[in-house]
Amino acid sequence: SLPKRGAEFSTIRKLVYSNHRDGLKLGLPNIPAFQSAMTQAPKLLDRVRERIRFKHYSLRTEDSYVQWIKRFILFHGKRHPAEMGAVEVEAFLTHLAVEGNVAASTQNQARSALLFLYKEVLGSELPWLNNVEQAKKPRRLPVVLNEDEVREVLARLDNVHWLVAALLYGAGLRLMEALRLRVQDVDFKRREILVRNGKGFKDRVTMLPDRVVSRLQGHLATVRDLHEKDLAEGFGEVHLPYALERKYPAAGKSWGWQYVFPSGNRSVDPRSGKTRRHHLDEQTIQRAVKQAVRSAGIVKAATPHTLRHSFATHLLQKGQDIRTVQELLGHEDVQTTMIYTHVLNRGGHGVTSPLDA
Repeated sequence: SLPKRGAEFSTIRKLVYSNHRDGLKLGLPNIPAFQSAMTQAPKLLDRVRERIRFKHYSLRTEDSYVQWIKRFILFHGKRHPAEMGAVEVEAFLTHLAVEGNVAASTQNQARSALLFLYKEVLGSELPWLNNVEQAKKPRRLPVVLNEDEVREVLARLDNVHWLVAALLYGAGLRLMEALRLRVQDVDFKRREILVRNGKGFKDRVTMLPDRVVSRLQGHLATVRDLHEKDLAEGFGEVHLPYALERKYPAAGKSWGWQYVFPSGNRSVDPRSGKTRRHHLDEQTIQRAVKQAVRSAGIVKAATPHTLRHSFATHLLQKGQDIRTVQELLGHEDVQTTMIYTHVLNRGGHGVTSPLDA
């Protein structure tokens, strides 16, 4: 029998109202409807999203994983993943490589999404999970611009585009690390930049180049005016990581948490549904750098990330200690940084050509 009043009755009534969507009115709950609402399991992709957010993965990772899981399910005729195993996973990954002709990095991304599904969502501890082979990525040397080429590219960028590119080359930032910078992460007095939640969820400190200081300060003055305008219009709140929004409700509107490179337009946050001003879109910088490289007559396949490669290469060329460069780049393993040491040799590993002799 159900209670007719009190907190327990109120709780049951709210559960029925929120979970049962066939038009039931508030009142004494319909028992079959109540049981159906309580026993209905959330959809698989909703469980995937919940687990990804619990693990604090980015929205980009969430979208990518969900899309790969959808493709996996559709590839096998909409069978539930719980009914499938190693054979189906291998078949899907093989299809991507043979029929889809995708790169090894793309295939490994799909593999990661499926392993996340089975381990984190379905709770599968089957031994085959660790035996799914990972595609071997080709080991290629990074594209690097020389100092003159960097100078030519930067000379063809203006305003915000120049500032972002200057930080990629002058501080060794990844593109998304630069775009996600908050005002409080830039220390003009100490000439430091604090990179929060970099690759691998690690924080690190890198330098703030003297050459960008005055232009960055002028840029932030403009950003502050934009923030004040947003506040006056009833907006001005920015996304906060983790649970800070609940712990410090007013922090989202504070100046220190605002993005250094905010978007020109406000948009709706896909997770919270709130209207906010996000950071600048990375494609804006990618297009600007691509155009600058083309205008400079550079034939190398240079991207914004090439500026980070050039940062590490030029530091090593000037005799900087590789461990220091490793810390500035945020590499966990020095072997990752060692890839830039190829520039310390002449062409052909320092061997003099017999033609030159």
